[in-house]
Amino acid sequence: MPALDIFNSDAFSVINLTQAINDQPHQPTKLGDMGLFEESGISTTSLMIERKGNALQLVQTSPRGSIGSGKADDKRKVISVSTVHLQRNDAIIADKVQNLRAFGTEGDLAAVQNVVNEKLGDLRRDMDLTLEWHRMGALKGLLLDADGSTIMDMFTTFGLAQQTHDMVLDNDATKVQIKLMEAKRKAETALGGKMVNGWKCLCSNEFFDAFVGHAAVATAFSRWQDGAFLRDDPRKSGFPFGQVLFEEYVGAVGATRFVAANKAYLIPMGVPGMFKGHYAPADYMETVNTLGLPYYAKQELMRMGKGVEVEAQTNPIFFNTQPNAVIELSI
Repeated sequence: MPALDIFNSDAFSVINLTQAINDQPHQPTKLGDMGLFEESGISTTSLMIERKGNALQLVQTSPRGSIGSGKADDKRKVISVSTVHLQRNDAIIADKVQNLRAFGTEGDLAAVQNVVNEKLGDLRRDMDLTLEWHRMGALKGLLLDADGSTIMDMFTTFGLAQQTHDMVLDNDATKVQIKLMEAKRKAETALGGKMVNGWKCLCSNEFFDAFVGHAAVATAFSRWQDGAFLRDDPRKSGFPFGQVLFEEYVGAVGATRFVAANKAYLIPMGVPGMFKGHYAPADYMETVNTLGLPYYAKQELMRMGKGVEVEAQTNPIFFNTQPNAVIELSI
């Protein structure tokens, strides 16, 4: 049977455990799967964003003592944004590996690694859900913690105002395509001429049902593919209307839904630098000043050799540099 000293091998170093948790299967999450955010690692725990008028851009780092970027004039503002620390802990007690038997050609090391990987998989799923929650908060311009407290209000931080639009879907006479174009114009104005290569709308189930069920939408699709729109369930794959792809977003943490009832969010797609995500390095000696990774994992022997503590963490910050260009739609 495997001895607890097995955890002193290189297989359970911070490097190998970090690689293991990053290799865990990704939990399906719509925003993560969409690739909406440009995500990368940084070597610090904060970064600077420069705002000039309504335009926001990252400030390039420069070596200490060197000449930095040009002096900002009165119309420019430099904003500091800090990453957040998300950590989960678990443990593998001695009894968990006491009666472990190697299967087939697996040795004791491989068998114990399976136990560790199960733990890392559980921790990874919690973090995937949390990262999706943060992406959605950044999309909406209000990044909230698990307890509902505010991590970052992008409208206040960037000096912008949220834009909303009433689609008037409770009236059969509403010209839905006109209302949709009005919402798109609000986003285009906020973007100040930046190129948009597509549109997507993430909807609550109430909004999705109201939109699909509106007479103008149903009539427009009554002959599309021999009425397939009226027969099929378009929630998962979405459906195009007015050159916008409408999709129902299903997700909640307890009673808190990712997209509130009766709401939807109109998103300009393909705008360079609009949706950003960065990962800072872990707070370990081994990772100081290194380029941040999405996930880290480490283990430590318990007192008196009673077991092994396993820790997983991620240090992200997600933000929307133009939150006023994402339009909150209502029924």
